[in-house]
Amino acid sequence: MITVYGIKNCDTCRAARKWLDEEGLAHRFHDFRADGLDSQTLAAWTTSLGWEALLNRRGTTRRNLPEADKEDIGPESAVKLMLANPTLIKRPVFDLDGAFVVGFKEAEKARIRQAQHA
Repeated sequence: MITVYGIKNCDTCRAARKWLDEEGLAHRFHDFRADGLDSQTLAAWTTSLGWEALLNRRGTTRRNLPEADKEDIGPESAVKLMLANPTLIKRPVFDLDGAFVVGFKEAEKARIRQAQHA
């Protein structure tokens, strides 16, 4: 089963969940604002995808961070910031039985379809 990580009021997460329903792909939703996010899960994502792919540099959460937190972001500081502010994570993140996909464009849809038919 696919686990979709994101936040409930995110338009992209809603679109992803609707698409999964339309595709007939079983999934469950994990709202990391309401349900939390543990360091082991984030570590698995950063190992697989890299912290740069996960860090949402365009969102309002990042814009509202203190300037000191925005400067010289590296692997350790990015992980700390994402754990403290899960909305800094690009959404949605898909867990396909241990393979991870972040984002929801055509390339990500193709990877999800391929993983489910493998």
